[in-house]
Amino acid sequence: MTSRSTPGLTWFNSAADADVRTALHEVCAARSWGSALLARRPYDSVDALFAASDEATAALTDEDLAEAMAGHPPIGRPKPGDPTSAREQRGMAGADEELKAEMLALNLAYQDKFGHVFLICATGRSAEEMRDAVRHRIDNTPQQEREIVRQELAKINRLRLTRLAEKGGPTP
Repeated sequence: MTSRSTPGLTWFNSAADADVRTALHEVCAARSWGSALLARRPYDSVDALFAASDEATAALTDEDLAEAMAGHPPIGRPKPGDPTSAREQRGMAGADEELKAEMLALNLAYQDKFGHVFLICATGRSAEEMRDAVRHRIDNTPQQEREIVRQELAKINRLRLTRLAEKGGPTP
């Protein structure tokens, strides 16, 4: 996929820095990540953009990871009025009240232990899969969890960049 065949990538490569920075902030709230991607423009393909994203995600410090995670709502509580958040967490929408309450309790326990939201690439996952993941991950050490969070963030960033590369501009 080249920039000629993807209108969003053409936009990404040619738009004003401020506009691209705004769009990147919607993908990932870590400023250093957005700056790294912005600095490497233009991209000749979506794969090159993904590679830059993966490198920038791998380079995030603990502070940068915290900044990125602050841009994500807890699972089961998407940001009101945010279609991206609602779309990504669609698997929780049909969960029964008992499962939603359990997920809330698990989210709070996770946040108490690690000091940040439980981050998972929720797209395509059922409520049960997300619950099982937090149950499993809550026993991790902080170091193990940071690496898992980094991997999940990389997946989320790729999904969001795909939408950006297809459409251009901030993605609703």
